[in-house]
Amino acid sequence: MSVEWTEAKVAELISLWNEGLPTSEIGRKLGTTKNAVVGKAHRMGLNKRQSPIRKKAPKPEEPKIIRLRELRAGMCAWPFGEPGKPEFQFCGKPSIPSKPYCLEHCSMAYVSGKERGGNKESAAAAAVRANRQPSA
Repeated sequence: MSVEWTEAKVAELISLWNEGLPTSEIGRKLGTTKNAVVGKAHRMGLNKRQSPIRKKAPKPEEPKIIRLRELRAGMCAWPFGEPGKPEFQFCGKPSIPSKPYCLEHCSMAYVSGKERGGNKESAAAAAVRANRQPSA
C-alpha cells in the first residue's frame, strides 16, 4: 500500500507525533498503516520515541550452591548448614584479601571486645571501607 504524503498529511503527522499519539492511532487518523507512519517519521528525522513493548525484567539468579570441592582461594568459606548433610554449603562470594570470608561474614567473625558491647561496625568492615587490609 503506497501512501501519498501531501503537505497536509505531513503537517498532521508532525502534529499528532508531537502530541505523543501511538503510531497505530496516527495511521488510522491519516488512513494509512502504523509502519508507513514510522517510516515517514524516520525519514523526516522526527524525534525517536520509546517502544511501547515492555521488556520483561530479568529473573534474579538463583544463588549458586558452593560445595567444598568447588571452594577456591579468594572465595568466602563461611559455612551454611550442618556438615555431612546434603544442603551443607559455603558462601562463595569474593573474600577480603588475607581473610577467608567476604565483608559481610568478616563483620560477623572478627568482632573486638569493645564492639561486642555496642552496635558498631566491625574492625574488618571498617578496614575494608578505609581501603586497607583488616587486621586479625
